[in-house]
Amino acid sequence: MRQYLLSIYQPDGDPPPPGVLSKIIDDVRAVDEEIRAAGAWVFTGGLHAPSTATVINPRIEGLPMTDGPYVEGKEHIGGLTVIRANSLDDALAWGRKLARATTLPIEVRPFLGDEED
Repeated sequence: MRQYLLSIYQPDGDPPPPGVLSKIIDDVRAVDEEIRAAGAWVFTGGLHAPSTATVINPRIEGLPMTDGPYVEGKEHIGGLTVIRANSLDDALAWGRKLARATTLPIEVRPFLGDEED
């Protein structure tokens, strides 16, 4: 089985109101439980706000560090899930479920060097 990264793209700004957010949390929890029950789960994690990021740039002498995300944008990666799937189609099916649950865009990407076990 190949491993895939499901990246959750979250818009910058305030989170949804509590009533909306609690439903999203419940829906995401349900998808997470389904992924685990299917034996596809490897790892899941949420990330702190992009303002907590520090970027180290190897292209500038002295490897300077910059506070905040690497690029300026209107969205950022808010969390991730790593899964095992038999095919890209299977990984995309999990990505669609996660997108419905989060109401956010999900990027599905295979890991390099993980062609077949």
